[in-house]
Parts: sequence; structure tokens; C-alpha cells
Amino acid sequence: MRPLALALALAVSAPAIAADTSPGKGGYKELPSETPATFKPVHDAFDYETRDVMIPMRDGVKLHTVILVPKGAKNAGILFTRTPYDATEMTSAIESGHLAMAVSHDDDASDVLVQDGYIRVVQDVRGKYGSEGDYVMNRPLHGPLNATPVDDSTDAYDTIDWLVKHVPESNKRVAILGISYDGFEPLMAIIHPHPALKAAVPMNPMVDGWMGDDWFHNGAFRQQNLEYIYEQTASRKNHYKWWSNYADDYQFFLEGVSAGAIAKQYGMEQLGFWNKVVAHPAYDSFWSEQAVDKILGREPVSVPTMLVASLWDQEDIYGAFAVYKAMAPHDDAHKLFLVAGPWFHGQEVRDGSSLGAVRFGSDTSLYFRQNILRPFLAHYLKDAPAVTAPVNAYVTGENRWETAPAWPVAAGGDATLVPEADHSLRIAGSATQGQDTAGSVEYVSDPAHPVPYRPRPVGPMAGVGWQHWLTTDQREAASRPDVATFTSPVLTEAVQISGAPRVHLMASTTGTDADWVVKVIDVYPDQVPNQPEMGGYELGVSMDIFRGRYREGFETAKPIAANTALPYDFALPNANHVFLPGHRIMVQIQSSWFPLYDRNPQKFVPNIFLAQPSDYIPATQKIITGTGGTTIDLPLGRKA
Repeated sequence: MRPLALALALAVSAPAIAADTSPGKGGYKELPSETPATFKPVHDAFDYETRDVMIPMRDGVKLHTVILVPKGAKNAGILFTRTPYDATEMTSAIESGHLAMAVSHDDDASDVLVQDGYIRVVQDVRGKYGSEGDYVMNRPLHGPLNATPVDDSTDAYDTIDWLVKHVPESNKRVAILGISYDGFEPLMAIIHPHPALKAAVPMNPMVDGWMGDDWFHNGAFRQQNLEYIYEQTASRKNHYKWWSNYADDYQFFLEGVSAGAIAKQYGMEQLGFWNKVVAHPAYDSFWSEQAVDKILGREPVSVPTMLVASLWDQEDIYGAFAVYKAMAPHDDAHKLFLVAGPWFHGQEVRDGSSLGAVRFGSDTSLYFRQNILRPFLAHYLKDAPAVTAPVNAYVTGENRWETAPAWPVAAGGDATLVPEADHSLRIAGSATQGQDTAGSVEYVSDPAHPVPYRPRPVGPMAGVGWQHWLTTDQREAASRPDVATFTSPVLTEAVQISGAPRVHLMASTTGTDADWVVKVIDVYPDQVPNQPEMGGYELGVSMDIFRGRYREGFETAKPIAANTALPYDFALPNANHVFLPGHRIMVQIQSSWFPLYDRNPQKFVPNIFLAQPSDYIPATQKIITGTGGTTIDLPLGRKA
């Protein structure tokens, strides 16, 4: 600094120093702090304005809310998200004066936000980060599970009411959107909605945590979610981080024995939500009364709602389709929409040109945002023409979008897959059917050597491997002796399915409990000219697990009668896929999917969370094949 400038700087700063007569502890008047007591950033070069506010709810609790208003905005719609993941971080992902950059890591379609000049609002849910109040995981609606006067529905209502009165640049129209937990929030907002709520876009929403979303699938606990529960509920700001001394989660969970024992090692008995999970291993009223699809099945479709589902959603593959199924019967005003894309969880706001090894030939996510989401929001927030079809679904295999008036995009009827004792797979009633070799196939399921759900070493839930595991090549599983594999002849004509395959498993076990994992797989030709690495690839199309103790009903666990062939009926996740000529269809059946799902001891115990090492025993599983045995019904879709 030049001498004159230095002198001027000292002259200007001298009065401020002189006025500071009471330094804090550890401070000295002789060498005062260079950090001001308060600092106001200057954002004149920004193309947006940030307003950080605390919005009061009806019970007096204030919720931290960040409002981003584009410079010059006038009569603009509001895109609103409620989140447990830090509103400040979501709205300042990259420190930049450009709104497009600031929200570029946001949990929504930031390109649409900027293109159409919307006001962006993100709010910390009650009890998380900057918001006051108590945090409750997926806080249930006021009622038997929530005796308080507030819930996520009332908080959304009160916030929208405040926004339309205190954001003068808005046109008093609000759309609420978000992914995963943030996708659960729009579903809460459309229950007794505020009149200013004009549209909702729940993407990959958490809907029923027991039946098929985050916590369980058909009764089998998704134990790798221990990490999420730990970090999400141990502190207001997710201060405590999950730790591990293992490079391979498979080994970590194997040595930990049960999910309950591992949780105890981490002190999780201090966490309210974890204690609820342990206390409610079955589908009792705790789970069924907060299942959002059941709640919305009793509500009128009063807000235009676009449900967005991912066909390979590794976290919440159940919820969007379940809500659509529940709401569709009373959508008299035609306000319900569904999008099914070829994505992992949340991929619709990222690049969607591929998923793992599977390529789609174009950016499917960009297509969704520009050609489906953008006009939908513009219609309800800006009076643009209504051009969005009721259903937009991507056809995997043929790699194209199709529209339809309803889901599933069905032609009617099923193609029935029949596993045979010689490990062939007969397609009943088709040209590919083979000889009926009625009988059975056996394998030994040993809890000491469970089948990995993806190749080892199994990394944590965060990361690319986790995002892509549903499209991982299934050949490694097919090579194991504890996986029963059935394969069709090479297809001579396409088989298109749309909807949820239905499993009718007939099986016995030498144990008194068992898990059944069933996978419907597309087997590629041995050579694929344009993508050699896909030669012989075994692509999971629809796969899930069923805990045998719930064979007679999800509400109560019961032992399985040993050495007795019994039926197990359950649905697999929705698919919209074409098995092309030259491909084959495969079915794999196994009894573990580890460590994503906790091991079934295979000896009945009242609560598997509390299972002891001695409870885990090998069992011989027998799959009944051929006529009168196991079948899988594939819902046929319409052909292009």
C-alpha cells in the first residue's frame, strides 16, 4: 500500500478503534481485532437477492427460510422446497453472483428455475439446521401418531401463506417440489392445501418406509440406512458422522451380526427414531397409519400433482407409483400426472444419458426437465398452454419416451414365466415355451456366506457404486451355488412389459424363517457390436426381497412350517421395459441380499433386530418348479 493511501486508511479507521473501549475476553485495546462485530456483504453485482428469514408457524415456532429473488423479478411464480438437509447450503452450493451457479447443486431443476425467472424458496423443516422446534423423522400428520397441533402439512400451509403476503415480487402462485425426503414434503403440502399452492412435483418421494422405500422392503430391514439414521437424527445440524474401521461394508455388517447389535455399538439407543424402528419390526399401525399413499388415497386430488419415479431408484422405488395408484381412482378433475424415467434416485436433475453401463443415447433427464417439467410448471404458474400428457414413461430397452392416459401403459394380459427344474425358463403360451419338467431346484442358504447385493468390496451408501447397483451386472450372482437361476431361450420377438411383475413363489425351507429375493433380468446377446462390454450382460429390470415370516400378513410375524412347500405372493417394482429379440429373460431366486438387507437368521426369532449369533443357521431352500409351482407374471405393455 502506498504511503498516502496508508495514511488515509489509518485516518479513516482511527475513530472506530477509539470507540472500541471494551474488548472481549482475550482482546487488547493496544492491538484490536481486525474482524468487525458485524459485517454486511455487498452483493451489488449479483443477479439475485437473498433474503434470510424466520417464518412463524401457527404454534409460534419459527422456520428458517431462504428466499432467492432474481433481480428485476415482477409477478413471478415461486418454486418452494422444504428440506431436512440445510436450506443455506442448498441455496449457496457455489459462491457466485449468478443464481444459476448458486443453486447448481440444489435438489431441484435449477435450469428451469433460472430459465423461467421463478423465485426460489428453500426452508429447513422443523427442528433441523436453522429452524426452531423438534425434529421428527417424516413427522406424521396430526392424529394418532402426532398429538401436537402441527405437522408438515400445516407448516407448508403457514409458510405459503406468509410468502404470498411478504414477497411482493411474486404473483402469489406457488409450486412445491423436491426429491426423496424433499419429495415427501410436497405430498404433505397437498393435504388440506393452501389456495395459493398451484402445483406439486414430488420426485422419488419417501412414501411408505416399511413396505418398499427407505427402511424396509416387505419386512426386510435395509441396514445400510443405519448410517443415515445416525447422522440425520443425532443432532440438529448432522454434526455427528458415521464412522467405520472397515473398507468393505460386507465384512463390517457380517462381523456386526445384527443391525440391532451394530446400532448398540454406535450408541443409537439414544436416538428416538431408531428406537421406534426396533419397536416396530412388523407393519403395525405405526407404519400403516403414516403411509402417505394410504392417506392420499382418502384425499381429493385438488392440486395438480406430477409424481416423478425412477425405474432404477435405489432408495425410494416404491413410493411414487404407490401414490399414483392410490390417487388415480379419484382424479376426477384430471390433475394427476406421472413421469417414469430410466434413472437412479434423483438422477432426473443430473445427466441422464446413462446409468452405469447402460446407455440411453440421449440425455433423458434434460428431456424431462425441458419437455415435461418446464411446461407443467409454466402452465400452472404462468398460464402457459397445457401440453403435458397424464403419463410420460421411458421405455428402457428401446430407449424412447411414450405418453399415455394412465399407468401402467398396458396392452392387457400377462406373460407368465415358469421356472423349470432344468433351470430353463418357460414363457407360458409363447413360441419360446419349452418342455414342462415339473420338479424342484434346491440350494443351501448360509447366513455366514450371504449373497452380496453388489460386487465386493461393498462401499458405503454414498457414492457412484450405490447409485448404480440396481443396474450392476448380475452374472456374479448367477455363478453362486446359493442362487437359483432360470433362463429362457433366445427371444425371437420383443416382449414389452409395463407395470409391476407379480411373483407367485412356491417354496420350502428346512428353517423356520426365510428371505426370498426374486430378480427379473434382461440377458444381453453374447456380443453387442456397438458396446462390447455389454456382451452377455445381465441387467436387473425388476428385483426385490420378501421376508417369509410375513407370508400370512405383514401385520404379524409368524414362523414358517419347516419342510413344507408354501406360497409366497408379492409384487416386484414397476418396470417399463422391452426385452428385445436376441436377448433372453432370466429369473434369479436367492435368500440374502447383503449387506443392504439384514440377514434373516433362518430360525424364527420374535425380533430379528435382537437376534443372537447362535440364531443364524444354514437352511436348504427348495423352489418348486414347473406346472403348479413358481411363476412370475409380467404385465404386458403396448407395442410401439
